[in-house]
Amino acid sequence: MPPSQQAPLTPASRSTPGPSRRPFFAAAAMLVMGEAMFWTMLAAVQTGSGPAVLDGQVHDVLVGLRSPWATAVLGAVTTVTSPLSMTVGGLALAVGWAVWKREIWRPALLIGAMMATFALSTLIKQQVGRARPPSRDFLLGPDDALSFPSGHTFGAGVFLFVLAYLLVSGLTTRTTAVLAYAAAAIGTGAVALSRLYLGYHWLTDVLASIGLAVAVTGLVMLVDGLRAARRPAPAARTVADPVPVERAGAPSADAPTSGAPSADAPTAGAPSADRRRTPLRPDAQRLADHDRSG
Repeated sequence: MPPSQQAPLTPASRSTPGPSRRPFFAAAAMLVMGEAMFWTMLAAVQTGSGPAVLDGQVHDVLVGLRSPWATAVLGAVTTVTSPLSMTVGGLALAVGWAVWKREIWRPALLIGAMMATFALSTLIKQQVGRARPPSRDFLLGPDDALSFPSGHTFGAGVFLFVLAYLLVSGLTTRTTAVLAYAAAAIGTGAVALSRLYLGYHWLTDVLASIGLAVAVTGLVMLVDGLRAARRPAPAARTVADPVPVERAGAPSADAPTSGAPSADAPTAGAPSADRRRTPLRPDAQRLADHDRSG
């Protein structure tokens, strides 16, 4: 067979590749790093060493840097990111998402993460029992709640990071994902700074909360990835057999073979049917009558 008529060597079927393991590695890395950060801060608080040594120094520096405009901005940030506000806001967003997109799983992940955050923060506060900084430094009124960890920072971090993951998990654009997570990190950092600036938390309080937020986000990613991996794999896509390409000038299957007479072509030497049916001319007819009579 000429090269031009050979069919391309393609497999009869192609199987769809399985889910990538990269999301699992990312989720595990976030879970481990967040947990390590939280336990490091907890150990420092309980022993009064390590990062806990910087708590008083950072507090005094931020108290000395206070100004009216910074107090107004950071006061607004801490007001809208209270644990109750974040829980109610997350619940409202999840319900609206479920109604608009007509899906349950991702809104349920957000609701579950926010509820777990509120419960975990309350439990840890009661177990650790750490006091807040001096009440004379509070800028937004008294607060007799416990200090470790920062509920504002924990709740805002979980809300922003989990929301960023849910929004970009179906996208393939790396730039969009980086921007979403960067915005979540900046928002969480702003809440943490507001709690330090307003005098309600120590440095180790907000650092432990950031670690917890990262760990919860990693757990949400892991649960979502496991659910996606348990879905039935899509059927393999079959590649259709290629149509052979005919060489230019090659005879078609319907064309007669070269040298073989066509059924409609007259046989050589045989008079044509149209010629036998042609009447004689008048002159030839008269000559024939004369010969017969003479």
